[in-house]
Order: sequence, then C-alpha cells, then structure tokens
Amino acid sequence: MYIYNKKEGLLLFFGDIIVFVASLWLALFLRNLHIPSSGLFYSHIRPFSFIFIAWVISFFAAGLYGKHTMLFKSRLPTLLLNTQMINTVLAIIFFYFSPSLTVTPKTTLFIYIIISFVLILVWRVRLVSYLGFRNKQKAFLIGEGKEIRELYEEVNSNPRYSLSFIGFLDIEKEGFDIEDDLVRPVYENGISVIVVDSKSSKIEPLLPHLYNLIFANVSFVDMHKVYEDIFDRVPLSLLRYNWFLQNISSASHPVYDTLKRLMDIALSLIALVVSFIFYPFVYIAIKMEDGGPIFSHQDRVGKGNTIIHLLKFRTMTADDGGKWGQGENKITKVGAFLRRTRIDELPQLWNVLFGSISLIGPRPEFPEPVKQYIAEVPYYNIRHLIKPGLSGWAQIYHENHPHHGIDIVETKNKLSYDLYYIKNRSIMLDVKIAFLTIKTLLSRSGK
Repeated sequence: MYIYNKKEGLLLFFGDIIVFVASLWLALFLRNLHIPSSGLFYSHIRPFSFIFIAWVISFFAAGLYGKHTMLFKSRLPTLLLNTQMINTVLAIIFFYFSPSLTVTPKTTLFIYIIISFVLILVWRVRLVSYLGFRNKQKAFLIGEGKEIRELYEEVNSNPRYSLSFIGFLDIEKEGFDIEDDLVRPVYENGISVIVVDSKSSKIEPLLPHLYNLIFANVSFVDMHKVYEDIFDRVPLSLLRYNWFLQNISSASHPVYDTLKRLMDIALSLIALVVSFIFYPFVYIAIKMEDGGPIFSHQDRVGKGNTIIHLLKFRTMTADDGGKWGQGENKITKVGAFLRRTRIDELPQLWNVLFGSISLIGPRPEFPEPVKQYIAEVPYYNIRHLIKPGLSGWAQIYHENHPHHGIDIVETKNKLSYDLYYIKNRSIMLDVKIAFLTIKTLLSRSGK
C-alpha cells in the first residue's frame, strides 16, 4: 500500500494527451472556421503525434508526472509556461526542418501552440484537483525519532495523500499507556491503517496489541516504505543491519548491468562527439588566461573502494589532483565559467566510455574525506558497492552537498538518497535521473 495514489501519474498523462488532441481539433476549427472533416483531422494527427511524444517527454523531464506535482500549485503555472516555451521551440524546429513529414499551412501550428497552452493550464491548475482521488483513510503512526513527525506533518499538510493521520505514538517516549495512547484512539476514531516502524526493537511490547487489531479490520504498513515513497530517500537514522541484509546485495544483476553498460557506451560516445565542439574554445580560453594545462586529473573513490582517476577541464590555478590542503589553489576566471556551465565535466565522458564510472550512480568522492566518512557515518561504505556516476539520485534531490569540506550531517543526508538509489536501481530509474539531470543542467542548478 502507498499513501499517494500512483494512478494519478496515469491520469495526468492521459489527460495531457486528450488536451493535445483536443487542441489540434480546435486549432483546425479556428483556422478554417468550420468543423474539420475526419480526413483533414487525420492528415494532421500523423505529424502532430511526433510533437505529442516530444511534449510528453518534456513534461516528464520537468517533473510534471511526479507524485509531488500538485503540492506546489503556486509554482505550476510558471513551470508549465517554461516547459511550453521549450515545447514550442521543439515544435517549430520539427515543422520547419521536416517538411516531408509535416503539413501546411504553418498557421495551424501557431494557433495550436496558443490553444494547447491555455487548455493545459486549465487542465493542470483547475481541473486536476477535482478529478483527484480524495477518499482518505484514517491512519495512526507508530515509530520513533524525528521521522514520525516529518511523516505526520508532510501527510497531514498536503491533501494529495490518501491517508490522514489522526495521531501518532512515539515509542521513544517513556511512560506511554498502550490502552490510552494506542488501542482506544484506534477504535474511537475508526482507524483503518496503522503505519508502524516494525523493525524497531522497541516495538516488541506492542506486538500482541497490534495483532489483536487485525480483527478490527486494521491494515498495517511499514513505516520505512512509506517514508521512502514520500521523501524519495531512506530514513538513515531508522536503519538496522537487518535492513541491509534484506534490501542490499553486491551480487550482479546480469540483465540490468548489461543494459546499463550498453547505455553508458552509446550515450557517452554521442555526447563525446558533441562535446568536441567545446574543446578548442576551452583550450584557447585556458591558454590565454594562464598558459597552463587544459586538463586536470583527480583521484576519487570508485566501486570496491578502488581509486579511480577522473579527467576534467582544469578550473584551478594548479592541477593538484583533487588533493586537499596542497598549498594555495584558487579557481581561475575561466574555471569559474566552466564550473557554472558544467563544461568542466565534459572530459569525464571518457571515464564513462572506458568504464571507471557510469552515467548514473552515486557521485565519487575524494579519498581524504571518504576515510573520515567511513569512520563517522554509519553504513557509508555501502555506496561503494556499485559503480559511481556522473549524475545520480542524490545530485538531483539533495540540496546541501558539501563542497571541498567535511560535513558529517549533510553527508548522512546525502547517503540516505544514495541508499535509495542502490536499493531501487533499475533502467527506468536511470532514465528518470537522466531526464531530471538534463532539466537540472538547463536550469543551471543541482549539486
């Protein structure tokens, strides 16, 4: 069971397709001022179907099919506007550079763009809220630590979720009464779902009472699964060794590993060819500024705690190999621009091609802080079970990544996202991260 309804993504997808098709019909009607014939409509569907596909992919990359789409309604119009601007450019390029696949006149296209934006705005901002899944189940939360309060506040402050927490029991709290604090509230409030941290050793005294509630038609949901579904990360402070035994394995996944490697090779080759455009300009800029080497070589920790050597465009006054505390080393003016635009990372595509890193995976760290993190951050070494990547789940969602400094707290938060990826990794998740990375790069954000 999940406390958000996964059918909503499909509802949004099919609703968008209906809007796109209806917009085309209306565009033809306004262009010709009469109801379009079936022949006219179908002759336009073929070329416009390519636009529909491109726009849906664009919506996906913008996060418009994510489970948090409706949480920030004030941002939705701006997000839709920005996405539709990109979609407009894609449509114009397609129509004007693929004349054999398109139809004339192009006036229809511009009418369609205007109508589709208006209708998609009405559909997404106004109508979706009336078509959502509003039947909420009354729930009770049992756990410990800050996580239960995070869950309680997140679920109850957003009408999107299909649960409503009537109360919670913090099992860290001493002196609670099982009958008054658990059993009676469940019966008096008609609780149908209990979200419980079943892996906690402190839950043991409650198990007989929870067992009896089965006969009161109460369903039980694991708190860890709910937390992951809501926050897209693993609740690190709740983890025990048994969680790793059940969810993490170093065994190979032949099909996934093969497909991932083929994807790395194919996409890195294509990206390398495109990236060659930047090489002469970067070379000239770096040589004009200080005449130093164009590349830098950095030691990072890879799969199995092995040291790998990343290739990047040099952005510092000296190539120190990424080692900390090696005298004064400052970012150059050219380097600042390269970092801001992410151009400095393009040479790492060679690392992807030759297999030391992947396109998607936990970001490789410098050896010096890794030693300290392994000593002070529980389970940190787990992230080295798989090959690191250029981009990953933590780079997309973790907001306060420590740069060139030791930060135990934020590294723990970052690890919670890395563990989520290691547990749930799949080709579909990699594709999603790839799309979100493109969005991040275009917005010049991310970690």
